[in-house]
Amino acid sequence: MKTQTFESVWDAISNTPQEAENMKVRSQLVTSINHWIKRNGLSQAEAAKALGVTQPRISELARGKIMFFSVDKLITMMAHAGMHIVNIEIRETVGV
Repeated sequence: MKTQTFESVWDAISNTPQEAENMKVRSQLVTSINHWIKRNGLSQAEAAKALGVTQPRISELARGKIMFFSVDKLITMMAHAGMHIVNIEIRETVGV
């Protein structure tokens, strides 16, 4: 049996490279929002109010349920919190 290796966990669990990229981005955004909530010492109810969502949505966010959030929704939540994306690094795959 041949062992497969992957660049990231997202590559291992995704059906396509496009899906893996989307999950990587959502994971980074969810992590950033969760760090913001913790840094500010907010309860889930307080975070929900600040981010413009319901408390159950914050619970999903806290549990890392990235599939429940679109990139657009996560960016909107970040904007509610006054967070900004500063750098985006794009790398091209050779031969594509």
